[in-house]
Amino acid sequence: MQRIDAYATPTKSNRSERQRAWTRIILALLLLAGIVVWALLINADNLKVNLEGRNTAPSLAHLFGTDWLGRDMFARTLKGLTLSLAVGMLAALSSTGIALFFSLLSSWNKWLDDMVTWVTDLFLSIPHIVTLILLSVAVGGGFKGVVVGLALTHWPRFTRLLRAEVLQVKEAEYVGVSRQLGRSRLWIARHHFLPHLFPHLLVGFLLLLPHAILHEAAITFLGFGFSTDTPAIGVILSESMSYLSTGLWWLAFFPGLALVIMVSIFELLGRSIRRLAETSSG
Repeated sequence: MQRIDAYATPTKSNRSERQRAWTRIILALLLLAGIVVWALLINADNLKVNLEGRNTAPSLAHLFGTDWLGRDMFARTLKGLTLSLAVGMLAALSSTGIALFFSLLSSWNKWLDDMVTWVTDLFLSIPHIVTLILLSVAVGGGFKGVVVGLALTHWPRFTRLLRAEVLQVKEAEYVGVSRQLGRSRLWIARHHFLPHLFPHLLVGFLLLLPHAILHEAAITFLGFGFSTDTPAIGVILSESMSYLSTGLWWLAFFPGLALVIMVSIFELLGRSIRRLAETSSG
């Protein structure tokens, strides 16, 4: 009986861990869906200039107050969050694709593996924010510039992780059997590498998202991202700096808090999915 209980305890523990992970995943997805749906339902009039209602403190009518032009800060913040979400998803998806391409390329032969390692080390040796700003400005800024800059700077560390996994699978016995049976490299990549890498790709994508969102806000705040007429979080925070000394604290507090909450949601989602994969495999 004692031996049965000893073996049953880890199973119950894993089941409990999976339940908690699923609860956190569902909660995070509901929060993200709520942000997007709420932003889509916002009335365009709330984004218009209303000088009669400018510099209004937070209230039931204006949850985040209004700015110096009378624009509703709650509406602007939600619009900014959805824009950051769109940029982050495109950038993270592109970076994940680049990391996958380079990791599979490294399995082709030793020369290509050395080239991938050299390029990865080169990008990692350059200050991240500097490369991001240079790429964004070179492409022309705006939505396209920010996405391209983020996509081309967030893949190196992820590539290292995927490359290690690919090289490990490459030495597996079943991969050697497939080679002996005459399977092509593309067939092996599709049937052996990709199924093994899929959980890593999903978790890596979700963990890249908050970094991309924060860096988008950072370069926009510095003036190298979206233009000032775009309701981006970086633009809102940058403009609010001129009014903090006058007591309009809500102009920066609520947008900054909302950005932190969104980033935390993605961190929670990524960790929960990773934990779910670990307990399932265990």
